[in-house]
Amino acid sequence: MKVLLVATSCFADKLAKHVPLSDAEKGALAKLEENPRKVKRGGMIQRVNDTITELFVLREGRVMSFVILPDGSRQILRVYFPGDFIGSASTIYSKAPESLIALTDSVICPFDKNALRRLLEEFPRVAALLFLLSNAERVSLTDRLASLGRTSAKARVAAFLLDIFDRLRITDDGIVDSFDLKLTQEEIGDAIGLTSVHVNRMIRQMEQEGLISRSNGRITLLDMARLEEIGHYTNRHKDMDLDWIPGLS
Repeated sequence: MKVLLVATSCFADKLAKHVPLSDAEKGALAKLEENPRKVKRGGMIQRVNDTITELFVLREGRVMSFVILPDGSRQILRVYFPGDFIGSASTIYSKAPESLIALTDSVICPFDKNALRRLLEEFPRVAALLFLLSNAERVSLTDRLASLGRTSAKARVAAFLLDIFDRLRITDDGIVDSFDLKLTQEEIGDAIGLTSVHVNRMIRQMEQEGLISRSNGRITLLDMARLEEIGHYTNRHKDMDLDWIPGLS
């Protein structure tokens, strides 16, 4: 279902958190969001091995990418938030390497690869930013991959909560120490290689230790320094080296 045309760009708003954007760059990014589409919670946006016809910007809600493993279990690869570019992995393949599904009622903005090509040709600073964010995402995924085989269940849950918090904080200045998780314990487990029972046990343990609190689906991080220590966590979303990106002309 189509929704009304938007005049602003959540994608541009997110990129502008890293470097200032010109009006022309903001306008070009807004064009990627000219055809917003509503997706209900649980709606499949893309299936693995589908022929890729669209890339996406997420305007509202939350979306996840995942694959089904040979034993039938699900591995969640990434949770996306408003302002995220969904499908960067699909830019180099003709068939989708992952499935995409809406975790909440969402609004996605589809666009084709030709639109992305024109954007990168005309605005090289935007290309540089996309390159930077793609690599930051890769490093963050590498951290999680390393944790799956090398850290405890408690460490995985702590690192996952911190990563969600830090990513949300990029575009929401109002977030201080709490956030709406909007993920089931099964979904958390599928992201970090644990059962929902194990996730529940670790969250209750962290509550008892005064590390976090929960209320109506909202998580408050009470001792972030201790959580970072437990999770062997490095915030990959700050202290980026942006000096090499060209300035505004």
